[in-house]
Amino acid sequence: KGIEESLRKVAKKKFAENPKAGDEFMEKTLSSILTSMDAASVVHSTDLVVEAIVENLTVKSELFKRLDKFAAEHTIFASNTSSLQITSIANATTRQDRFAGLHFFNPVPLMKLVEVIKTPMTSQKTFESLVDFSKTLGKHPVACKDTPGFIVNRLLVPYLMEAVRLYERGDASKEDIDTAMKLGAGYPMGPFELLDYVGLDTTKFIMDGWHEMDTKNPLFQSSPSMNKLVAENKLGKKTGEGYYKYK
Repeated sequence: KGIEESLRKVAKKKFAENPKAGDEFMEKTLSSILTSMDAASVVHSTDLVVEAIVENLTVKSELFKRLDKFAAEHTIFASNTSSLQITSIANATTRQDRFAGLHFFNPVPLMKLVEVIKTPMTSQKTFESLVDFSKTLGKHPVACKDTPGFIVNRLLVPYLMEAVRLYERGDASKEDIDTAMKLGAGYPMGPFELLDYVGLDTTKFIMDGWHEMDTKNPLFQSSPSMNKLVAENKLGKKTGEGYYKYK
């Protein structure tokens, strides 16, 4: 259902003048997709496995450990994690040289960027295969080492947290901070709008993980206001309230 809804949005935009062609595009694409509830049964003839499950190292590691037993020798494994260390996930398998990060951005059909993450064990052949694969999808790949948050989130999340700290100190209101970044930096959304869109639980999860890795880093310190909102289940747009209220 999720794939169908996503495709419908793409078709509507791509074939605005020709709804019939949009329907054909949807049918053709959906007919190329097979779904299964048993991951192990479908990886034996697969060239590439991209994992996009819950952001939990234990759960991801268990999945890859299982798939490693059933996948073909040449199969490349990739994780779409945005905050966990690729090396830690790869260590659950016997194919560290054929394991890398392939981080897509939301909404994936529209966002051109893909971060290709090379661990110290990832082979050059694997890395090049994933760069080529990304280009084939019509995406623009960028390369990054296995560092917390890769490129985008490593710069974006501390910026968002710094906006929260600015607000917590009482230096400026949420509204004025959002307006300033939109009109002064040309950003499409202000930091508080973006936090509510991403989900405060997601941001907190990333920060908690980074803080664990590097407890003394001032950029990785938690936020009292965010912790309070998450504890109250005010997670942003998806729950109807975060830093702002949504009707």
